[in-house]
Amino acid sequence: MKRHFAGLTDTGVVRSVNQDAFHLDPDGRFFVVADGMGGHAGGQEASRIATETIKTYLDDNWQTELTSPELLEKAIWEANQEIIDDQETHPERSDMGTTVVVLLFRNNEPWCGHIGDSRLYRFRNAMLEQLTDDQTWVARAMKMGDLTPEEARVHPWRHVLSQCLGRRDLQKVELQALEVLSGDCYLLCSDGLTEEVSDPEIQSFLASIADYQSAAQQLINTAKANGGSDNVTVVLVGQE
Repeated sequence: MKRHFAGLTDTGVVRSVNQDAFHLDPDGRFFVVADGMGGHAGGQEASRIATETIKTYLDDNWQTELTSPELLEKAIWEANQEIIDDQETHPERSDMGTTVVVLLFRNNEPWCGHIGDSRLYRFRNAMLEQLTDDQTWVARAMKMGDLTPEEARVHPWRHVLSQCLGRRDLQKVELQALEVLSGDCYLLCSDGLTEEVSDPEIQSFLASIADYQSAAQQLINTAKANGGSDNVTVVLVGQE
C-alpha cells in the first residue's frame, strides 16, 4: 500500500523557542513527534536527542531479527538512556525530558509506541479516534472518575506528566499493534495542537483534506489563531 505524509512544526504565538521536534522517514517506514521540556535549551535538546536517537536506532536495526514491537521498544529505551547520558554530561540540563510518539510500519505490522501526552489519532470513515492514552495526572484522574473531560481540559495540572523520556524511573513504553486500512489517515501531534483545537475541529479539518501539507498547515494556523500558547507539531500519514 502506498503512503503519503507531511509534517510541520511551529513555535506558536506565546513561546520564543520551539522545543518540539519531529521526523519523517523518507521511505515512509516510521514517523516521530517529540515535545521537550526543562527550559529552552533543555527542552530543545531532549526532543532533538529523542528524535535523532530513535531515527538512528531504527535505521541501523531495521533488518534485525527483533520483532517490530521489540525494535520499537528498544529504540525508545535507547532514546531515554541517551537523554540521561546528556544530563550527566550537562548538569544544567538535568531536569530536561520529552514526550514521544512513534508510528512504525514494518513487515506489514503497524505499531505505535509512546511516552507522555503527545498523541496518535486515526481518522477513518469520517471519524476521528484517539489511539494513545495521555500519561498525565489529569488523564489518570479522569479514569478514576475524579474529573470530567470538561474539568480536565482547563485543570491547572493538565500538563503534569506521569511519564516522560529522560528519567531513570521510566517504568514502561506503551506499545500497541494497529490495524491499518486503505483510506486511513493518522495524526501524530504535540499537545500544542490539542490544547487549542478540539477533536471535533480536527475531525472537521481532516474530513475536507486536500493534501497533507496544506492540512498540517491549516491545523497549525488554527492552533495559533486560538491562542498558540505552546509549540505546535503536526504529522499526517495517509494510507492508500
